[in-house]
Amino acid sequence: MHKFKFIVLPCDGIGPEIVDASVRVLKAAAARYKVDLQLDYKTVGFDSLNRFGTTLREDVLQMSKDYDGIILGTQSHADYPKPEEGGRNVSSSYRVGLDLYANIRPARTRSYVDTNMPEGRTMDLVIMRESTEGFYADRNMTRGCGEMMPSPDMALAVRKITRHCSERIARRSFELAMTRRKKLTAIHKLNCFLMTDGLFMDAVRNVAKDFPDVEFNDLLVDASTAHLVRTPEVFDVIVTTNFFGDILSDLTSELSGGLGMAGSINAGDDMCCAQAQHGSAPTIAGKDIANPVSMILSVAMMLSWLGDRRKSEVLSEMGAAMTRSVDKVLENPLTRTRDIGGSMGCRDFAACVEEVVARA
Repeated sequence: MHKFKFIVLPCDGIGPEIVDASVRVLKAAAARYKVDLQLDYKTVGFDSLNRFGTTLREDVLQMSKDYDGIILGTQSHADYPKPEEGGRNVSSSYRVGLDLYANIRPARTRSYVDTNMPEGRTMDLVIMRESTEGFYADRNMTRGCGEMMPSPDMALAVRKITRHCSERIARRSFELAMTRRKKLTAIHKLNCFLMTDGLFMDAVRNVAKDFPDVEFNDLLVDASTAHLVRTPEVFDVIVTTNFFGDILSDLTSELSGGLGMAGSINAGDDMCCAQAQHGSAPTIAGKDIANPVSMILSVAMMLSWLGDRRKSEVLSEMGAAMTRSVDKVLENPLTRTRDIGGSMGCRDFAACVEEVVARA
């Protein structure tokens, strides 16, 4: 029997609810494909802060390396205290600490679910976002922070772009494009950030030489937003830097059906973390009204990634079965959550997906 173990980190807000929903579906898939599943729960986020004085203990981060995958719930990091007071950004710490440099965010329309797209338009793309450097102040310095205030009335920020990180996210993006429609768009702001985006684009263009079968083009980030709204169907794989990828993935997810429908993983060369694309929504926490689709699909993406990386057919089949089952449940208007026109709660939706997975 195949055996896999995952570390589970429910975190804040609706995190425990949607993680529980995704774990229920994962267990159903494991039973269907006769997989021995080990799930080890650890405390992070506000619960960890209250118990241990920090939102993320270093030993929890380090032990995560010993697992096949990581399931991370939503975090309320905007409400955390300062890092020196224990408010460690859990997501950032995992991305940087475990070198999970590729934040992979698909966005696709479904004919049976309402979207925010222009009538008649469809979307099926993947944003490949570099997630270990860029404008984000908490991950671009070896020591200290990338933001500083020389005086109370002046604030400065440092952006870090390296050839190494740019080349590896580009290579993963071209490899992905080869498995899809063989189109890749690099998004940047080269007309303003001559050095940083200049280095990023130089790295991407160098990698492009190794993939002559991929149709390659680039767009300014501001122009890309217009194209994504007007002609989203022309995009296949998008590669971009951290800050731009964060913004554009929210745009594409909202256009294609909402953030609650968007799966997401953080992947490195050997490790993968499933993490919903949306935030912690503390105002609806504990009310059983959260949409767990994003978290369930994120776990499915993690399984598919692991299956591909490890040449494990059973993991790939489990991931595909979970994705198909979510789509099957969403096809029925009666089995949808409230945010997309249905009346189901988080637990009942998960139960429906469980049932479909069990006979997938």
